[in-house]
Amino acid sequence: MAVTIQQIAEAAGVSRGTVDRALNDRGRISPEVEEKVKKIAKEMGYVPKNRRRTASRKKLKIGIVTQLAKSSFMLEVNRGIQKAREELKDRGIELLVKEGFSVDEEEQLSAIDALVKEGIHALAVMPVDCEGVRMKLNWLTEEKKIPVVTFNSDIVGTKRSCYVGMDNRKSGRTAAGLMGMLTGGYGKILVITGYFTNNVSNTRVDSFIDEIKNSYPGLELAGVQGSFDDADEVEKIITNMMLTVPGINGVFVASGGQKGIAKAYEKLKLERRPYTIIYDLTPNNRKVLKDCVADFLIDQEGYVQGYEPPFILADMLQKGKLPEQEFRYTDINIKTRYSL
Repeated sequence: MAVTIQQIAEAAGVSRGTVDRALNDRGRISPEVEEKVKKIAKEMGYVPKNRRRTASRKKLKIGIVTQLAKSSFMLEVNRGIQKAREELKDRGIELLVKEGFSVDEEEQLSAIDALVKEGIHALAVMPVDCEGVRMKLNWLTEEKKIPVVTFNSDIVGTKRSCYVGMDNRKSGRTAAGLMGMLTGGYGKILVITGYFTNNVSNTRVDSFIDEIKNSYPGLELAGVQGSFDDADEVEKIITNMMLTVPGINGVFVASGGQKGIAKAYEKLKLERRPYTIIYDLTPNNRKVLKDCVADFLIDQEGYVQGYEPPFILADMLQKGKLPEQEFRYTDINIKTRYSL
């Protein structure tokens, strides 16, 4: 016989309402009581009704394909994916994740094909912006009737259901506005991107440059360099540019490899470093801010980008609920060392 809420309440010496709040994470009880109730429930072998219902429910598989798996930004994205995986188990849904280590068309197409062979019913993907991936996603949605949600990066010309992630064009303009304020609108700016094939970084950089040209004509572009999201490359780029191009007073790093910024500034032994703007609130970048290596950090809520797409797809599969909006933009959070 299944263990009931009443039995757990009696064993824990609390009310049924307290047990309900503890087991469903509804709050309004102390952490100690919540932990006690959950421990007793586990010892008694309690299984929630929604989990028992999944035994008779069709098992569903949602595929997830990422990029740049070794990037520090992916730590938060993966944390969101893992949390979604744990919670969706209660709905009879399994998440199958294929990590990409670069921004490569063939790598991503192989990952998608592998997931299709495993029998996925829906797909969340950080798409490589290329014709091959575009055709593959349209084949999934039109021929296989597999719904697709993009996250972190988007791709035009597809029948994907929605996009979850930062408005990268707006974030690039935001970075330009911050740089304009820091520099007073005069000087030279070095821009560092990751991969020139990465639509996310390209959009940030393009909108940054457009806003600088339109709003801060006194600022010149010292150059746009690609770092492959590698800290050593970032260090080399900054060091070489600072030594060969006089007057650089701003550095905008639109992607990963931020650890190389501090190494470059330390190597150059500058009396005054350039104003610096970076992305993503990772553990390393917290240190970059705290150590005054950067002035502003723009965060894009990586956890949300990993967590929400599986639930959007789960609701489409199980409830027939379509996304409320085509673009689910995450917040553009601006951080300084004072706001950490």
